[in-house]
Amino acid sequence: MKRNIALMGIVLLLMVYAFLSNRGAEFEGADAQAETVIEEIRPDYQPWFEPLWEPPSSEIESLLFALQAALGSGFICYYLGYTIGRKKAVEQSR
Repeated sequence: MKRNIALMGIVLLLMVYAFLSNRGAEFEGADAQAETVIEEIRPDYQPWFEPLWEPPSSEIESLLFALQAALGSGFICYYLGYTIGRKKAVEQSR
């Protein structure tokens, strides 16, 4: 228990340090950075296809990304909890 709390504290400190040491930095997505590099290397490049739907604002895009991350982590945590619980139930029934 103490080890888990200490590890969470370390992670929290690393996150705070990362944000404080990079004040004023723009946290741009990898897609936008890749697009910039592609335009520098080959200005005449044409994408193969266009997105079916583009979110109306960056806030909506961030919301959808966060929702996707939450659903994915929820699924992974449920699966891990289920398998650990099933393993414990099998061990207790022996």
